This record gives sequence, C-alpha cells and structure tokens, in this order.
Amino acid sequence: MRIAQIAPLVECVPPKLYGGTERVVAWLVDELLDLGHEVTLFASGDSNSRAELIDVWPRALRLGRPCSDPMVAQSALLEMVAQHAHKFDVLHSHLDWVHLPLLNRLGIPYVTTCHGRLDLPFLPILVDRFPDAPFVSISNNQRLPLKQANWLGTVYHGLPVECLRPSFAPGKYLAFLGRLTPHKGPEAAIRIAGGAGMPLHISAKVPRGEKGYFAKAIVPSVDDVNIRLTGEVNDQTKEKFLQDATALIFPIDWPEPFGLVMIEAMACGTPVIAYPRGAVPEVVEDGVSGFIVETETEAIDAVTKLSQLDRRRVRDAFEKRFTARRMAEDYVSHTEV
Repeated sequence: MRIAQIAPLVECVPPKLYGGTERVVAWLVDELLDLGHEVTLFASGDSNSRAELIDVWPRALRLGRPCSDPMVAQSALLEMVAQHAHKFDVLHSHLDWVHLPLLNRLGIPYVTTCHGRLDLPFLPILVDRFPDAPFVSISNNQRLPLKQANWLGTVYHGLPVECLRPSFAPGKYLAFLGRLTPHKGPEAAIRIAGGAGMPLHISAKVPRGEKGYFAKAIVPSVDDVNIRLTGEVNDQTKEKFLQDATALIFPIDWPEPFGLVMIEAMACGTPVIAYPRGAVPEVVEDGVSGFIVETETEAIDAVTKLSQLDRRRVRDAFEKRFTARRMAEDYVSHTEV
C-alpha cells in the first residue's frame, strides 16, 4: 500500500526528548517500510525518517524558536496533505480531530488514531457530526466515553524489539518517568518510595503550565539521595535509566489511554507497579510483568514482592504483545483497501 502518515507538529519524528505520539509514529513508519509498504511522512522539517518526508513546518513547535502559532502550522500541514492526498491508498492521521473536515471530503480512505483522553466535554457532539469517520483506539478503555464512534479496532502501541535492551539484574532504585503533573502521580511515587525505604529517581518533563506545581509539590522532597531528579531522558539515556530500576512506579490518577512508559520498562525487563486506571489492566499482567495495586499501602507492599517476579518473563511479556512489528501488522489489517 501507499500510506501517508500524518504526525503532530508538537515534536519532531522521532522526538529529541519527550513525545510519545511522535515516537510511536516513527516506529510505525519504519515497520511499515520493512513490511514492504510505501510510506510518506508529513511532519516537521527537523524530523528524521527512512520514509519520504514532506516537511510542512521548519521545526517542531515545542522546542522551535521563535515560537510559532500552532494554528498557522496546522493549517500548513492540512494544505500539504490536501495537495498530495491523491498519491495514497490510505491516509493515517495522528492529529485527533482537526483534520476530519478535510479528510472526510477528499475521497481517499483514511483512519485516525486517537492518542489522547476521550472523556472530555463536547467530544460526543463532534463525533456525532462525523458518524462514518473511522477511528482506531490505543486501548479498549480509551474508547469507552465515545462508544458511538466508528471504531475499526484497538491497536496497542509497540516498540522495536532492539530499541531497548533488557537487564536481568535486580535494580537499584524505583523509577518515575513521565510528565510532572498531578494526575501522573509523582507525589504518590515519592510517598511510595519513602514507605518502601527505597530511593526514587525521577526523569520527567515539567510542562510550562505546571512549573508552580513542580516547585511547590516536588522540589521540597528532592535531596539527591532519597529523591533524585535526573531531567528529561533521550532514547540513549532512557535505556540505562529503566534497566537500573527495580521497578517503574506508575501511580496515575486519570484514564491513561495507553501509557507507553509501561512497555518501555517491560522491554528493559523492569516490572511495573501501577494503579488500575485507564489502560493499565490491559498492559500490565498482574504477577507477571508487575503488580496492579489500588492504594499506596498496596504499592509499598508490592515493592517488597518484586523479587518474586522474573525479569526475563517481564521481557517476554513485552515481546509477545508490544512489539512495533505487531503494531504495524495490526494497523495494516484494519486499513487494507
């Protein structure tokens, strides 16, 4: 097939630091190419891809300077898609919603992968206006607020088998990896680590709107001994960060659509201790790739049971369910024309 992959412009593909959606798009593009498909990527000009790249904006918006108006960049992206759409058998968008009026009128088969939360006000009204628009969810839980949408299926994220190598050593600390926002649970992770008597290493992005929260709720606990901030990781430093962890702490308090960091940890052989919110029960196999817990007390108790888990089985769970090849094959089966 001739496939267009339409990426967000927030980060380049793949992202230099944080950026789950753009990273998944990069992996998907490579696997589709390896399966023999012709792939064109619509993304920012600082992207780096084996596919033909149509650079619709000079630099990714988050790190680009001077700052660009996101709506201006999105308009340029949609115009480029419209100009080239006739070349493809299928258009695969990762933009959530903004493209729907355009792609609905081009006469080219298309599909949208929803990467964010769907329990937001007014989304049902929007979806009702596009009753035939085809969507793919990244977990079964994600789609529950929009059951009326035209769901083709669920495709779990996957990453290349060789992307992150496993370590089967016990680990030295608990790890928190993600955005430092209240619903991601960094404060709970700090309390869990303290209750378990283990150091916690935090590698995270601080969103611009959360700097006050970070200064008030997180910084006072950081002592570089028990609680350590390591900054944002890139693809190279992430592997070491997760390999050396005894477990990933994932105490989320929101309907997480997928939770890419969980399978990244599993790829490193590192088990996950997580609350059963959102997609967590679909990703973590309790007692195999980690523990699903309801409270901080249960999480602390789970830390004491980590020696019962075989890190080789954690890696095996990743290889069976969450590889990029499986992800690409699932998308092809849902979008064949």
